[in-house]
Amino acid sequence: MSLHLISFKTCPFVQRAVITLKHKNIDFDITYIDLANPPDWFLEISPLAKVPVLKVDDEILFESAVINEYLDEITGGELQPRDPLARAKNRAWIEFASNMLGNLYMMKMSKDHERYNKYRDLLVRQMQRVEKRLGDGPWFNGEQFTLADTAFAPLFKQDSVADSKLSVIDPATMPKVQAWAERLLALPEVRDSVVDEFEDLYLAAMEKNGSYSLNRLAA
Repeated sequence: MSLHLISFKTCPFVQRAVITLKHKNIDFDITYIDLANPPDWFLEISPLAKVPVLKVDDEILFESAVINEYLDEITGGELQPRDPLARAKNRAWIEFASNMLGNLYMMKMSKDHERYNKYRDLLVRQMQRVEKRLGDGPWFNGEQFTLADTAFAPLFKQDSVADSKLSVIDPATMPKVQAWAERLLALPEVRDSVVDEFEDLYLAAMEKNGSYSLNRLAA
């Protein structure tokens, strides 16, 4: 079986799949495209014109949560809780993390302080909700590392850009989130799930969009 991932270099949803692939030591190839100018062959195989897309031999999978569940299921299924209710709750929190990633993107790319504060406030409230959900760790579900961890790790990676100077995580009020994020970011599969130039590319995208965040960083 041949696995080929189609990616964009700063996409957090692709990063979820790469983390799972590396965590499970699954062989795969990866091709990076420019989403601002996607090739015709990509538009033909991606129903939503989004990454990630995973080619499984000649078959196509899309949507990061679906791809991750597939990768887990073909390699033992240990990244999902066995209990159906716990598994369903994990899926809900993975969707919650996706919403947070959208809000983080909007915050980082906002051009003025009104929109910046709007999305920052949203993110802080969401992060506080995650803080209440977390137990004693070390992972989202306690001792078991799951797809919920792979879903949140890209959020923490993007939040940590610029030495975390723009982070929405307050260690004083979100100590569990802070500790969880640090553990995730220290994992080799998370560290190696982005390209070497990830931070430069991310900051360049913010600069291109006239990001208010960068103005705050420079102040």
